[in-house]
Amino acid sequence: MTRTSQNIRTAARRARRPMPQPLPMPRREPAAANGTGAVKRILPLALILAVASISLGGCGNMLERIAEAGKPPKMDPIENPNAQQNYAPVTMPMPAPLTDVRQANSLWRQGSRTFFADQRASKIGDILTVVITINDSAKLANKSTQNRDGSNAAGAPNLLGYEGFADHVFASGVDPSKLIDTNSTTAQSGTGTVDRSEAVDLRVAAVITQVLPNGNLVLRGTQQVRVNYELRELDVDGIVRPEDVSTANEVTYDQIAEPRIAYGGRGTVSDVQQPRYGQQVYDILFPF
Repeated sequence: MTRTSQNIRTAARRARRPMPQPLPMPRREPAAANGTGAVKRILPLALILAVASISLGGCGNMLERIAEAGKPPKMDPIENPNAQQNYAPVTMPMPAPLTDVRQANSLWRQGSRTFFADQRASKIGDILTVVITINDSAKLANKSTQNRDGSNAAGAPNLLGYEGFADHVFASGVDPSKLIDTNSTTAQSGTGTVDRSEAVDLRVAAVITQVLPNGNLVLRGTQQVRVNYELRELDVDGIVRPEDVSTANEVTYDQIAEPRIAYGGRGTVSDVQQPRYGQQVYDILFPF
């Protein structure tokens, strides 16, 4: 066998072998497509995180409500108001202090309000009764209507001979005598009605938490009443003069300076009247 025939057979065997296929190249997406894909992948994750954060925010309240299912609301324990986390002493403008000048053969002391001992509340820790009688009503009705029409027209049929150049400045076929012609119409109507009525008749015992340098008393009272599965709460804070405390050791709400009166509750009825926290978040975030 000659060398030539061997070369021919070798070439034939190589021709019968399958040619290796080239490896597929990774497909590259355009930059804009990559950005769109990243946004599509991040957007669901952001929505999931937002829903999770909202759910976790109300998780504590939800778990507490689940634990109290079938049970009446718990009352808060009696605590020292000055030891609460948000307590802050009240600071008000004070008059100059009086010097205690004692007179010979006198039973009267300067700055004393009464000759005999006063049994009304006057020191820190003393208790007095706050009488709250509120009966307010208000009715308001407002209506306004506004209409306005306006028209403007301007032209320059003769302008020192330059009116012929209007075609060079404005669109072709412009009439110099009718350069401006506008009309406007505005109409607005508004109606508002308020009909409010409030009636509160309560009595609550308050504790004096602070005595200011001028003698005024800072009081705080809290009352909780549970009826079936509804807990009603009444909070009263403010400043009163010792002279306004009656002989029955009572003071009315209109004699309290800087009053803070809150009356509400929590329980089954209050829970039904309040919207769900998801609805509240939606109302805050929805712009329309």
